[in-house]
Amino acid sequence: MRLEEIRTYTTVPPTGVGGSFWVFVEVETDDGITGVGECYGIPFSADVATSMIADTFERYIVGADPHHLETLFRRVYSAGFTQRPDISMMGVFSGIEMAIWDILGKAHGVPVYELLGGKFHDRLRTYSYLYPTETDAAGNSLPNEPDVYHDGDAAAESALRFLEMGFTAIKIDPTGPYSFQGGRELSLAELHRAEYATRRIREAVGDQADILFGTHGQMTTASAIRLAQRLEPYDPLWFEEPCPPDQVDAIGAVVAATTIPVSAGERVTTRKEFYELLKAGVRILQPNVGRSGGLWETKKIAALAELFNAQIAPHIYCGPIAHAAATHLGFTLPNFLILETILSDFHDSIVAKALVWEAGYMSAPKGPGLGVELNHEALSAHPYSTGGRLHLEMTQTALGSNNSRLARELD
Repeated sequence: MRLEEIRTYTTVPPTGVGGSFWVFVEVETDDGITGVGECYGIPFSADVATSMIADTFERYIVGADPHHLETLFRRVYSAGFTQRPDISMMGVFSGIEMAIWDILGKAHGVPVYELLGGKFHDRLRTYSYLYPTETDAAGNSLPNEPDVYHDGDAAAESALRFLEMGFTAIKIDPTGPYSFQGGRELSLAELHRAEYATRRIREAVGDQADILFGTHGQMTTASAIRLAQRLEPYDPLWFEEPCPPDQVDAIGAVVAATTIPVSAGERVTTRKEFYELLKAGVRILQPNVGRSGGLWETKKIAALAELFNAQIAPHIYCGPIAHAAATHLGFTLPNFLILETILSDFHDSIVAKALVWEAGYMSAPKGPGLGVELNHEALSAHPYSTGGRLHLEMTQTALGSNNSRLARELD
């Protein structure tokens, strides 16, 4: 059995939830087995990303035995005399590697988790962002829809809705906008907004749900510590990526200054960068299997985390294929904590058979491979236009520390 052909597909989620676009791959073997994968967060337009995928497959993967994943990883990791973590290359490889695992599961007649050490858990606890009921194409609340991101009262009401759905953990991030400048000092208005939303949610859910506090790495060390001190009375399960991902020492300083567990990892790749986070004191890692180097590399990251008594909470702000792959991996990890989950009709429509979620928990996928297949009709109904937006983008305006009015205008 040899890897023979790759096909790429791009689509645009109409709600904007999960990103501006998704990039999927199908890899086919010479004996007719097809595997599916998803490349996450490559920081180029989708048409450029698909060219990168095709080029990488042709250079390093075509003709290989799909069982030889260690060799394939090293070929791509070292591509172009780099031999170091590369966010774009690992985004490309992760989706291809995901599809290869799907092929191997189908070839051997077992779910992928059985090839990764076997099913350790009976079900996986999940969490969700507090998404608005109705959104525009960027994922923002419609004009007449309560703003769950910046209105603490609306967030508390939304939290109760997610609690009724069965979730026992909900995530918020009321501190945006996110500026390209790197770490910045939040204004007093932004600090108050974040504290108020967290307090109102805790009052609403009591001890029935954990609160996960995201920040998307936008703060200086000092600002992150100021915010953490305000949030500590409400006992969040984690304080996510308080400083930019290239400021690992700063993240470590925040770890030392707060009682809230610090999490990070959605914007880093391979065991090298996750090791740096662990050394800094991060004890909840959030790899996205569509970027972190693939399932095998992420399995190694999880094993490394065990040595630090750290846990894994896979990041899933993407499409349904990476979600399925992370689910398979999660079932195999002794140090699995919780799985991000997006419940949406569009996510389900992209695959022929959706994952099974019930009352806050994900069930183990059935059937060989990843257990999901692309719905090509749904993909073609929502095409990506050449040269459009990136998967995620940041405000291209520098923000000061007294920017509450500007923040409202930009957000």
